[in-house]
Amino acid sequence: MPRCPWATTEPNITYHDQEWGVPVHDDRKLFEFLILEGAQAGLSWTTILKKRENYRKALDGFRAEKIARYGARDVKRLLNDAGIVRNRLKIAATIQNAKVFLAVRKEFGSFDAYLWSFVGGKPKQNRWRRMAQVPARTTESDAMSRDLVKRGFKFVGSTICYALMQATGMVNDHLVSCPRHRELRAGGAPFLSSRLDVER
Repeated sequence: MPRCPWATTEPNITYHDQEWGVPVHDDRKLFEFLILEGAQAGLSWTTILKKRENYRKALDGFRAEKIARYGARDVKRLLNDAGIVRNRLKIAATIQNAKVFLAVRKEFGSFDAYLWSFVGGKPKQNRWRRMAQVPARTTESDAMSRDLVKRGFKFVGSTICYALMQATGMVNDHLVSCPRHRELRAGGAPFLSSRLDVER
């Protein structure tokens, strides 16, 4: 399978084939990606993927309601947890982001409705032929970052926001040579190309 060049080893291969670029509309899942993309700042995404299960255990399954109530004891627990990135600023940001996430969800009815508004509610279908063409940020991620920062979110620079958009399917940034590009363009989940060909 001629995958995107960054997916050559596990856990990247499975993530690429099953998750990356698939539209996400579940609030808890969107919050998870927001936190993990922020945790990735200065590190590789592979590192974060390997720690994802540890993050889920450490952060109560990414339930924002619980994280928003974390206090000094929880911060100490997380700083001693070797299964996650033990960075005091990132841990503080996770708690802060949970609080603001709840406020945004209350204002817009869902975090999903808020985030997807930056792409007009539907995935942007890009047609990149080489990895060098894929941007690190766009006007949409700039706008998302500005608004998130204004609301009090942390670790949400434009590059982090664009990675979030790629991960949650707001943009389809699989290269056109990658079978996932066509599957996602057709609204498919993993490995549907043969069935979609028949349906077309």
